Amino acid sequence: MRVSITTLLTSALLLMFASCGPTTKSAADADRLAGTEKRITELESRIADLERMGGLLTAISSGIELMIDRISSIEERLGAVTSQLAAKPTPRRPMRPRPDPKLSYSVPIDGNPFEGPANAKVTLIKGYEFACPFCRRVMPTMDELRKVYGKDLRIVYKNFIVHPQHATDPALAACAAHKQGKFKKMYDLIWKDGFDANRDFSISNLEKMARTLKLKMKTFRRDMKGDCKQLVRADQLELARVGVTGTPAFYINGRFLSGARPVDQFRTLIDEELAKANIVLKSKKIKQKDYYDHLVKTGVEKLGDSI
Repeated sequence: MRVSITTLLTSALLLMFASCGPTTKSAADADRLAGTEKRITELESRIADLERMGGLLTAISSGIELMIDRISSIEERLGAVTSQLAAKPTPRRPMRPRPDPKLSYSVPIDGNPFEGPANAKVTLIKGYEFACPFCRRVMPTMDELRKVYGKDLRIVYKNFIVHPQHATDPALAACAAHKQGKFKKMYDLIWKDGFDANRDFSISNLEKMARTLKLKMKTFRRDMKGDCKQLVRADQLELARVGVTGTPAFYINGRFLSGARPVDQFRTLIDEELAKANIVLKSKKIKQKDYYDHLVKTGVEKLGDSI
Protein backbone atom coordinates (compact mmCIF):
# COMPACT_ATOMS: atom_id res chain seq x y z
CA MET A 1 0.00 0.00 0.00
CA ARG A 2 1.34 3.42 -0.99
CA VAL A 3 1.52 6.04 1.77
CA SER A 4 1.67 9.65 0.60
CA ILE A 5 4.62 11.84 1.37
CA THR A 6 2.28 14.37 2.98
CA THR A 7 0.97 11.79 5.47
CA LEU A 8 4.46 10.67 6.52
CA LEU A 9 5.80 14.17 6.95
CA THR A 10 2.72 15.34 8.83
CA SER A 11 2.98 12.43 11.26
CA ALA A 12 6.63 13.18 11.86
CA LEU A 13 5.94 16.84 12.54
CA LEU A 14 3.11 16.02 14.99
CA LEU A 15 5.47 13.83 17.00
CA MET A 16 8.02 16.64 17.05
CA PHE A 17 5.54 19.15 18.44
CA ALA A 18 3.70 16.77 20.85
CA SER A 19 5.04 18.35 24.10
CA CYS A 20 3.67 20.82 26.59
CA GLY A 21 4.67 24.46 26.48
CA PRO A 22 3.27 27.98 26.50
CA THR A 23 0.07 28.57 24.43
CA THR A 24 1.69 31.15 22.11
CA LYS A 25 4.44 28.74 21.17
CA SER A 26 1.98 26.01 20.36
CA ALA A 27 0.04 28.36 18.08
CA ALA A 28 3.21 29.39 16.23
CA ASP A 29 4.21 25.78 15.86
CA ALA A 30 0.79 24.96 14.44
CA ASP A 31 1.15 27.74 11.85
CA ARG A 32 4.53 26.45 10.82
CA LEU A 33 3.12 22.95 10.55
CA ALA A 34 0.27 24.16 8.32
CA GLY A 35 2.72 26.00 6.05
CA THR A 36 4.93 22.94 5.82
CA GLU A 37 1.96 20.73 4.96
CA LYS A 38 1.01 23.17 2.13
CA ARG A 39 4.51 23.09 0.68
CA ILE A 40 4.59 19.31 0.92
CA THR A 41 1.27 19.11 -0.95
CA GLU A 42 2.63 21.37 -3.70
CA LEU A 43 5.76 19.20 -3.99
CA GLU A 44 3.70 16.03 -4.20
CA SER A 45 1.55 17.63 -6.98
CA ARG A 46 4.66 18.52 -8.97
CA ILE A 47 6.00 14.98 -8.52
CA ALA A 48 2.70 13.60 -9.88
CA ASP A 49 2.93 15.96 -12.86
CA LEU A 50 6.46 14.77 -13.56
CA GLU A 51 5.34 11.15 -13.35
CA ARG A 52 2.56 11.86 -15.87
CA MET A 53 5.03 13.62 -18.20
CA GLY A 54 7.33 10.65 -17.93
CA GLY A 55 4.51 8.40 -19.13
CA LEU A 56 3.77 10.76 -22.00
CA LEU A 57 7.43 10.85 -23.06
CA THR A 58 7.49 7.06 -23.01
CA ALA A 59 4.45 6.98 -25.28
CA ILE A 60 6.01 9.53 -27.65
CA SER A 61 9.24 7.55 -27.79
CA SER A 62 7.31 4.39 -28.64
CA GLY A 63 5.44 6.25 -31.40
CA ILE A 64 8.68 7.56 -32.90
CA GLU A 65 10.17 4.07 -32.94
CA LEU A 66 7.05 2.79 -34.71
CA MET A 67 7.28 5.59 -37.32
CA ILE A 68 10.98 4.79 -37.91
CA ASP A 69 10.08 1.15 -38.49
CA ARG A 70 7.37 2.15 -41.01
CA ILE A 71 9.69 4.55 -42.83
CA SER A 72 12.33 1.84 -43.09
CA SER A 73 9.73 -0.51 -44.56
CA ILE A 74 8.63 2.14 -47.11
CA GLU A 75 12.27 2.80 -48.09
CA GLU A 76 12.79 -0.90 -48.71
CA ARG A 77 9.70 -1.07 -50.91
CA LEU A 78 10.75 2.05 -52.84
CA GLY A 79 14.18 0.58 -53.36
CA ALA A 80 12.65 -2.56 -54.81
CA VAL A 81 10.39 -0.56 -57.17
CA THR A 82 13.33 1.63 -58.28
CA SER A 83 15.38 -1.47 -59.06
CA GLN A 84 12.52 -2.88 -61.13
CA LEU A 85 12.12 0.37 -63.09
CA ALA A 86 15.86 0.58 -63.70
CA ALA A 87 15.79 -2.94 -65.10
CA LYS A 88 13.11 -1.99 -67.66
CA PRO A 89 14.12 0.63 -70.26
CA THR A 90 11.68 3.56 -70.42
CA PRO A 91 10.04 3.76 -73.85
CA ARG A 92 10.96 6.97 -75.61
CA ARG A 93 8.70 9.02 -77.78
CA PRO A 94 9.67 8.80 -81.40
CA MET A 95 11.61 11.89 -82.46
CA ARG A 96 10.01 14.10 -85.05
CA PRO A 97 11.85 13.86 -88.34
CA ARG A 98 13.99 16.90 -89.06
CA PRO A 99 15.20 18.25 -92.38
CA ASP A 100 18.56 16.94 -93.49
CA PRO A 101 20.94 19.95 -93.65
CA LYS A 102 22.84 18.27 -96.48
CA LEU A 103 19.81 18.30 -98.76
CA SER A 104 18.24 21.20 -100.62
CA TYR A 105 14.50 21.57 -100.02
CA SER A 106 12.00 23.18 -102.33
CA VAL A 107 10.69 26.35 -100.63
CA PRO A 108 8.73 28.66 -102.95
CA ILE A 109 9.05 32.39 -102.31
CA ASP A 110 6.75 33.95 -104.91
CA GLY A 111 5.17 37.07 -103.44
CA ASN A 112 7.17 37.01 -100.21
CA PRO A 113 8.95 40.19 -99.06
CA PHE A 114 12.74 40.20 -99.34
CA GLU A 115 15.89 42.29 -98.97
CA GLY A 116 18.75 42.21 -101.45
CA PRO A 117 18.92 41.59 -105.20
CA ALA A 118 16.21 39.44 -106.74
CA ASN A 119 18.89 37.57 -108.72
CA ALA A 120 21.24 36.93 -105.79
CA LYS A 121 23.24 33.70 -105.96
CA VAL A 122 22.21 32.74 -102.40
CA THR A 123 18.67 33.02 -101.06
CA LEU A 124 18.28 32.83 -97.29
CA ILE A 125 14.69 32.23 -96.17
CA LYS A 126 13.83 33.23 -92.62
CA GLY A 127 10.80 31.54 -91.06
CA TYR A 128 9.75 33.73 -88.15
CA GLU A 129 6.97 35.06 -85.93
CA PHE A 130 6.81 38.33 -84.00
CA ALA A 131 6.25 36.64 -80.62
CA CYS A 132 9.55 34.73 -80.83
CA PRO A 133 12.44 36.19 -78.76
CA PHE A 134 15.00 34.17 -80.74
CA CYS A 135 13.72 35.69 -83.98
CA ARG A 136 14.43 39.04 -82.40
CA ARG A 137 17.87 37.95 -81.22
CA VAL A 138 19.00 36.84 -84.67
CA MET A 139 18.17 40.15 -86.40
CA PRO A 140 21.68 41.64 -85.95
CA THR A 141 23.08 38.45 -87.50
CA MET A 142 20.94 38.98 -90.59
CA ASP A 143 22.17 42.58 -90.85
CA GLU A 144 25.77 41.43 -90.59
CA LEU A 145 25.31 38.79 -93.30
CA ARG A 146 23.86 41.36 -95.69
CA LYS A 147 26.89 43.57 -95.17
CA VAL A 148 29.33 40.69 -95.68
CA TYR A 149 27.75 39.19 -98.82
CA GLY A 150 26.21 42.26 -100.43
CA LYS A 151 24.66 41.55 -103.84
CA ASP A 152 25.24 37.80 -103.49
CA LEU A 153 22.67 37.40 -100.69
CA ARG A 154 18.90 37.81 -100.63
CA ILE A 155 16.92 37.44 -97.36
CA VAL A 156 13.30 36.35 -97.77
CA TYR A 157 10.70 36.53 -94.98
CA LYS A 158 8.07 33.85 -94.45
CA ASN A 159 5.58 33.58 -91.59
CA PHE A 160 5.47 30.59 -89.28
CA ILE A 161 3.06 31.18 -86.41
CA VAL A 162 3.86 29.24 -83.24
CA HIS A 163 1.84 31.42 -80.82
CA PRO A 164 -1.30 32.35 -82.78
CA GLN A 165 -2.89 34.32 -79.94
CA HIS A 166 0.00 36.81 -79.94
CA ALA A 167 1.72 36.54 -83.33
CA THR A 168 -1.16 36.43 -85.79
CA ASP A 169 -2.21 40.10 -85.80
CA PRO A 170 1.33 41.50 -86.22
CA ALA A 171 1.92 39.01 -89.06
CA LEU A 172 -1.23 40.26 -90.79
CA ALA A 173 -0.15 43.87 -90.22
CA ALA A 174 3.27 43.25 -91.77
CA CYS A 175 1.60 41.54 -94.72
CA ALA A 176 -0.77 44.49 -95.20
CA ALA A 177 2.17 46.90 -95.10
CA HIS A 178 3.99 44.73 -97.67
CA LYS A 179 1.04 45.12 -100.03
CA GLN A 180 1.67 48.88 -99.85
CA GLY A 181 5.42 48.47 -100.39
CA LYS A 182 6.53 49.07 -96.80
CA PHE A 183 7.14 45.63 -95.36
CA LYS A 184 10.62 46.15 -93.92
CA LYS A 185 9.71 49.45 -92.27
CA MET A 186 6.65 47.86 -90.69
CA TYR A 187 8.65 44.75 -89.76
CA ASP A 188 11.24 46.83 -87.88
CA LEU A 189 8.56 48.97 -86.25
CA ILE A 190 6.62 45.96 -84.97
CA TRP A 191 9.75 44.64 -83.28
CA LYS A 192 10.63 48.04 -81.83
CA ASP A 193 7.21 49.41 -80.80
CA GLY A 194 5.45 46.08 -80.38
CA PHE A 195 7.73 43.29 -79.19
CA ASP A 196 10.16 45.53 -77.29
CA ALA A 197 7.25 47.54 -75.83
CA ASN A 198 6.03 44.74 -73.56
CA ARG A 199 4.72 42.64 -76.49
CA ASP A 200 2.06 45.18 -77.40
CA PHE A 201 0.55 43.63 -80.54
CA SER A 202 -2.87 45.19 -80.05
CA ILE A 203 -4.78 46.28 -83.14
CA SER A 204 -4.74 49.87 -81.91
CA ASN A 205 -0.94 49.82 -81.62
CA LEU A 206 -0.51 48.16 -85.02
CA GLU A 207 -2.75 50.79 -86.63
CA LYS A 208 -0.72 53.50 -84.89
CA MET A 209 2.39 52.07 -86.59
CA ALA A 210 0.58 52.00 -89.92
CA ARG A 211 -0.34 55.67 -89.57
CA THR A 212 3.28 56.46 -88.66
CA LEU A 213 4.29 54.92 -92.00
CA LYS A 214 1.52 56.88 -93.74
CA LEU A 215 -0.22 53.76 -95.01
CA LYS A 216 -3.70 53.97 -96.47
CA MET A 217 -5.67 52.87 -93.42
CA LYS A 218 -8.80 51.68 -95.18
CA THR A 219 -6.72 49.45 -97.46
CA PHE A 220 -4.54 48.36 -94.54
CA ARG A 221 -7.55 47.17 -92.51
CA ARG A 222 -9.13 45.49 -95.53
CA ASP A 223 -5.94 43.55 -96.35
CA MET A 224 -5.45 42.46 -92.72
CA LYS A 225 -8.94 40.97 -92.69
CA GLY A 226 -8.80 39.65 -96.24
CA ASP A 227 -5.93 38.53 -98.48
CA CYS A 228 -3.30 38.51 -95.75
CA LYS A 229 -5.01 35.72 -93.84
CA GLN A 230 -4.56 33.41 -96.82
CA LEU A 231 -1.00 34.60 -97.47
CA VAL A 232 0.13 34.04 -93.87
CA ARG A 233 -1.53 30.62 -93.89
CA ALA A 234 0.21 29.71 -97.15
CA ASP A 235 3.62 30.55 -95.63
CA GLN A 236 2.82 28.31 -92.66
CA LEU A 237 1.89 25.34 -94.83
CA GLU A 238 4.89 25.70 -97.14
CA LEU A 239 7.37 25.74 -94.26
CA ALA A 240 5.61 22.94 -92.36
CA ARG A 241 5.76 20.75 -95.48
CA VAL A 242 9.57 20.86 -95.46
CA GLY A 243 9.92 20.19 -91.73
CA VAL A 244 9.65 23.49 -89.84
CA THR A 245 8.20 23.07 -86.34
CA GLY A 246 9.52 26.19 -84.60
CA THR A 247 11.16 29.55 -85.11
CA PRO A 248 13.46 30.93 -86.23
CA ALA A 249 14.02 28.46 -89.08
CA PHE A 250 16.24 29.12 -92.09
CA TYR A 251 16.68 27.63 -95.56
CA ILE A 252 19.86 28.71 -97.34
CA ASN A 253 19.39 27.83 -101.00
CA GLY A 254 17.07 25.19 -99.62
CA ARG A 255 19.43 23.86 -96.91
CA PHE A 256 18.02 23.84 -93.38
CA LEU A 257 19.45 25.65 -90.37
CA SER A 258 17.46 26.02 -87.16
CA GLY A 259 17.64 28.56 -84.35
CA ALA A 260 19.47 31.77 -83.55
CA ARG A 261 22.89 30.37 -84.43
CA PRO A 262 26.24 32.18 -84.36
CA VAL A 263 27.02 34.06 -87.55
CA ASP A 264 29.85 31.65 -88.43
CA GLN A 265 27.38 28.78 -88.85
CA PHE A 266 25.39 30.84 -91.34
CA ARG A 267 28.54 31.84 -93.16
CA THR A 268 29.67 28.22 -93.51
CA LEU A 269 26.47 27.26 -95.35
CA ILE A 270 26.36 30.46 -97.39
CA ASP A 271 29.97 29.98 -98.52
CA GLU A 272 29.24 26.40 -99.57
CA GLU A 273 26.14 27.43 -101.52
CA LEU A 274 27.91 30.40 -103.10
CA ALA A 275 30.66 28.09 -104.36
CA LYS A 276 28.06 25.70 -105.84
CA ALA A 277 26.23 28.56 -107.52
CA ASN A 278 29.42 29.89 -109.08
CA ILE A 279 30.16 26.48 -110.61
CA VAL A 280 26.64 26.11 -112.04
CA LEU A 281 26.50 29.67 -113.38
CA LYS A 282 29.96 29.38 -114.91
CA SER A 283 28.68 26.50 -117.02
CA LYS A 284 26.08 28.93 -118.43
CA LYS A 285 23.42 26.23 -118.37
CA ILE A 286 21.31 28.35 -116.02
CA LYS A 287 21.01 32.12 -115.89
CA GLN A 288 21.66 33.79 -112.55
CA LYS A 289 18.13 35.24 -112.37
CA ASP A 290 16.73 31.70 -112.74
CA TYR A 291 19.07 29.98 -110.29
CA TYR A 292 16.78 29.89 -107.23
CA ASP A 293 13.83 28.78 -109.37
CA HIS A 294 16.05 25.90 -110.48
CA LEU A 295 16.65 24.97 -106.82
CA VAL A 296 12.92 25.03 -106.12
CA LYS A 297 12.22 22.74 -109.09
CA THR A 298 14.95 20.23 -108.23
CA GLY A 299 14.74 20.39 -104.41
CA VAL A 300 13.06 17.96 -102.03
CA GLU A 301 9.39 18.97 -102.02
CA LYS A 302 8.43 17.66 -98.58
CA LEU A 303 10.17 16.23 -95.58
CA GLY A 304 8.90 12.68 -96.02
CA ASP A 305 10.48 12.46 -99.47
CA SER A 306 13.98 12.73 -97.95
CA ILE A 307 13.58 10.00 -95.31
